[in-house]
Amino acid sequence: MHITAAGRTDVGVIRSGNEDSYLMVPDRGIFIVADGMGGHAAGEVASEMAVRFVARELDSLRGLSDEHVGERMRAAIRAANGAIFQRTLTEHDKRGMGTTVTALTLFESRFLIGQVGDSRAYLLRDGRLSQVTKDHSYVQEQVDAGYLTPEQARTHPYSNVITRCVGANSDVMPDIYAGTVKPRDVFLLASDGLTGMLEDYQLAEILSPDRMPQDEVDLLIAEANRHGGLDNITSIIVRIDSVDAPAIDDTITTQKTVVPRSR
Repeated sequence: MHITAAGRTDVGVIRSGNEDSYLMVPDRGIFIVADGMGGHAAGEVASEMAVRFVARELDSLRGLSDEHVGERMRAAIRAANGAIFQRTLTEHDKRGMGTTVTALTLFESRFLIGQVGDSRAYLLRDGRLSQVTKDHSYVQEQVDAGYLTPEQARTHPYSNVITRCVGANSDVMPDIYAGTVKPRDVFLLASDGLTGMLEDYQLAEILSPDRMPQDEVDLLIAEANRHGGLDNITSIIVRIDSVDAPAIDDTITTQKTVVPRSR
């Protein structure tokens, strides 16, 4: 698989500090976005710990099935969760810190995404942009229950309240998404500083396999700032230039995690 990738984070227009972090290891097919939260720069600490831990735990994936790669992704995010949670217990100024994590890994002709929180992964394929991940947020739960429309959710006063994050509790359950990679696919990983400012159709107008990812990243951030820049903005774009093995099944699957109940 041959790819072209670019990433960038920006403080935005309103915030004085940046609590987002991102990490790219293109030769290992690893791309991670994290949006931290917590006072006294604790959010920045949490997000930086998360991207570092997840990247470290995702070792060589060659020859592994989707199920085994999913297990590796879950273990990586849960390891980050454990490390961050321990710091909240032992360091007074880190109490209450946590972070979202959205991690993409590419292996052979497949992709797998692990996600906690409301940082998103999108896939542009054959001219159509789709949101792969599902937000762990209060408004998403209200949409799922039929109490809010997606349009109402975007402007709801609790639109930034997440229901699941890395580091807030002793354990966490990531969602896992897997599928086949096709040439000219474009993946976007983004914190809500981008997706809260730009709607999906605006993202789709910018994303294209014919444009260089760095140009797209810069344009997305510029547009988010032009629309208000209310939060830190982070995006990674990964373009699939070629795939060694032909795609057979382009269905995206969701792996369910079963967490045993404590007795």
